[in-house]
Amino acid sequence: MTATKHELLRSHLQNLIERELAPDERLPTERDLAQEFGVSRMTVRQALERLENERRVYRVRGAGTFVARPAITKSIELTSFSDDMRRRGLTPGSHLRTAESIPAGANVGFALGLSPADEVVHLERVRTADGVPMCIEHTYLSAALVPKLLDRPFDNSLYDLLRDHYHIRLVRAEQSIRATVLDEATATLLQVPAFSPALLVERTAYDQRDRPVERAMSTYRGDRYAFEIEVVRPTTDGTG
Repeated sequence: MTATKHELLRSHLQNLIERELAPDERLPTERDLAQEFGVSRMTVRQALERLENERRVYRVRGAGTFVARPAITKSIELTSFSDDMRRRGLTPGSHLRTAESIPAGANVGFALGLSPADEVVHLERVRTADGVPMCIEHTYLSAALVPKLLDRPFDNSLYDLLRDHYHIRLVRAEQSIRATVLDEATATLLQVPAFSPALLVERTAYDQRDRPVERAMSTYRGDRYAFEIEVVRPTTDGTG
């Protein structure tokens, strides 16, 4: 079967991305590509849209099309952000924006089995990999389980801190993932355009005594993060 013009152009651009261009480097303009390959702007657009769907490029309105950084794939297992990054050969980092003790409120209190008036520790952090912002995390912990947590540094993994200083080992979690878009403030923190796609992950984590310890809401960049889920077909009687 003969390849279409946009497939041939896509193949050329893929080779260009893999062999010559660095992440965040701009691709030739649609006009230049159309002239170079003798195709229509629509054909160029089709090729670029396919590469964007494959997360090989990203587009910034008014600026052009750029080479995307490789996406980070996270399996559905209870690991810290720091562990995830180290497994991929990246250096994890964290910028602490908020560290405070506040009333749990209705939603967090319900998730952690607390009264809305009970105190929780709230941490807001920008998590980075090799210095690049990856997600914004809001973490809530029952203050009664982590006394004087706010007096401790948060330079490394929170899970390690819980294990080493409070003998709390998180062993399972209930988690939901849904698509969203970034408002202007969050997009600025993640260094992407406003209204970029993102993943909102909400998690309640339980310790070795099956106590709800952590309620976390994390917003991940959609262009750099993907979740890998293993799906198993249930055993049947052979009639389906």
